[in-house]
Amino acid sequence: MRVVIAEDEALLRQGLTLVLEEGGFEVVAIVGNADDLLAAVAEHAPDLVVTDIRMPPSFTDEGIQAALRIRAHHRDTPVVVLSQYVQRRYAVELLEADGGGVGYLLKQRIADIPTFIDDLSRVADGGTVLDPEVVELMLHRADGSKMPVRRLTPRQREVLGLMAEGRSNAWIAKRLFLTEKAVVQHTSNIYDAMGLPVTADDHRRVLAVVRYLEGTS
Repeated sequence: MRVVIAEDEALLRQGLTLVLEEGGFEVVAIVGNADDLLAAVAEHAPDLVVTDIRMPPSFTDEGIQAALRIRAHHRDTPVVVLSQYVQRRYAVELLEADGGGVGYLLKQRIADIPTFIDDLSRVADGGTVLDPEVVELMLHRADGSKMPVRRLTPRQREVLGLMAEGRSNAWIAKRLFLTEKAVVQHTSNIYDAMGLPVTADDHRRVLAVVRYLEGTS
């Protein structure tokens, strides 16, 4: 699987390259700014892009803007965005790109190499991955409001959090030691309580949950 990495910090670039290559990925380009990232994607047509959010020259949102442009012009190219801090807005902007194959992770996740590699593989396969800390922040915000999420049972909140991370019903069942049938029932009850549309598409399911927790339409 061919990957383009965009990261301005030399040490992290080297670390990401080593981790990905040992995880079975082929790193075809390593760049340090958004313009070079766009050029590398056009040249190599990679199977996956991994990019930092903050890159030169302003170190604000060049990475996320490049990711959105990639999704607009190369919509079949999966993209994982790495961030130092939780930024809900960036996560939602990325998820709103058409289709799956997107991920938003905090850089600290790289330390858990097996999980990080698994997350990258899921995105490369068209799945959606959202960092657990982003989900927890959204749940906390929703819990402090009058949203129906406050009426969910503790188990339903667990299931909801994993849904928002992009986990499948089968994965959630294994993680929570439940049957898949029980997870389906929990998700159905969550949809009913929160007024969310039922969908089998993982990306749309994640986006619906995230939009709701953000308080957007």
